[in-house]
Amino acid sequence: MRVLIWHVHGSWTTSFVHGSHTCLLPVVEDRGPDGRGRARTWDWPASAVELGPAELADADIDAVVLQRPHELELLERWTGRRAGTDLPAVYVEHDTPRGPAVATRHPMAERSDIPVVHVTHFNRMMWDNGQAPTEVVEHGILDPGPLYTGHAASLAAVVNEPVRRGRIAGTDLLTALARELPVDVYGMGMDRLAEHAPHMAGRLHENYPQEKLHGALGEHRAYFHPYRWTSLGLALLEAMTIGMPVLGLSTTEAPRAVPPGAGLLSNDPEALAAQARHWLNDPDAAAAAGTAAREHALRHYGLDRFLADWDRILEKVTA
Repeated sequence: MRVLIWHVHGSWTTSFVHGSHTCLLPVVEDRGPDGRGRARTWDWPASAVELGPAELADADIDAVVLQRPHELELLERWTGRRAGTDLPAVYVEHDTPRGPAVATRHPMAERSDIPVVHVTHFNRMMWDNGQAPTEVVEHGILDPGPLYTGHAASLAAVVNEPVRRGRIAGTDLLTALARELPVDVYGMGMDRLAEHAPHMAGRLHENYPQEKLHGALGEHRAYFHPYRWTSLGLALLEAMTIGMPVLGLSTTEAPRAVPPGAGLLSNDPEALAAQARHWLNDPDAAAAAGTAAREHALRHYGLDRFLADWDRILEKVTA
């Protein structure tokens, strides 16, 4: 099957393009948000093919996977085809609702011809999906291997653009914890975080390629996931798959993803700091929790299940 999909979220798309289908990735001259093409910091298979807007007009396409509302218009302008009418379509919703948590209408809520695929059960429950058919396909992770060593007595977090995203990403919690304990942060926008939190100087790491990132994370004693109100973070699942013990807030889908024994989820920052201190002083206890985290992540968030779920959905919408 030839599936048109925009490169929006790097880690999620990395898993998606490893399926059996040919993925057609729009690319524009400046590789901006509407045409990033293939990833430059992830290893993608040759079946992930870049096509410019002019090439898309004549391309054979079996289905489109939408991820942003304006892609409906982009699709029609670039291909002359309408999603759900001329071309089978699904809409992947990656996020929690940004308006009132229980009353926000989904952009596809009036479309019964375009199923909405949520990435967590929590997200599907919180959105008002209207008449749109819904499915849940939980994340699937490419196994980077048991890279955890925990040699560095420090915590690691992955947050892109932490200053712009502010409280949603838990940046206030992150910088507060970093006043008490050694915390390294990886992601984009570290220059602004350096200005915002000068006490974190020397522990901010800008936009590592994925393979280098996984290795660097595994050297830290534990992973801290500070997010208040985002969908289930792939960085959390990747840290667990590496074999890291994890700390995070007991919000959104996290309680389903982190079982007892693999880490601590709490909305009490003091409890999270106390658990971090325990692991910083007891590497064996940290390693045991990391082993449990990896086993759970591989069992519930493996790539094969993710790709099989997507095969089922694509077959359904194109039948």
